[in-house]
Amino acid sequence: MTTEKGTKESPWKLKTPPLTSDYEMYKDVKDGKEILVCTVGKTVLHYDFRCIKDLHEMLKKHGGWMDLGSADEQKPAKDGTVEAWGRSSENPIGGWYGLKKGLRGRFGMYLPPLMEALGLAEVEHNPRNNRMRAV
Repeated sequence: MTTEKGTKESPWKLKTPPLTSDYEMYKDVKDGKEILVCTVGKTVLHYDFRCIKDLHEMLKKHGGWMDLGSADEQKPAKDGTVEAWGRSSENPIGGWYGLKKGLRGRFGMYLPPLMEALGLAEVEHNPRNNRMRAV
């Protein structure tokens, strides 16, 4: 029997855009809401599952490459980046896709490789300043 990818039993095994760290993501339900669970070492982050569809749609409208701009929640995100969009009051949910207070950032680090694995985006893999675009 083949187990579907993206479940707790068979998570997506991913690498950060610079290919320096391994992490896992899977889809789950918490409080009746579909979420992405992202495990990086012992740190567990949660993102609204809608972010995959919403990010893909935004990138298609954007049309070219967009800087990732990954930043922790406590640091401001650079304007015009995937990270800034993932916390903007202008995105479809009107704020943070990250759901765990204190750990809501790093959207621009952990979502792009998942989008690439799902065939929805192309992501650069340079040591720094990576970008992505919709496929």
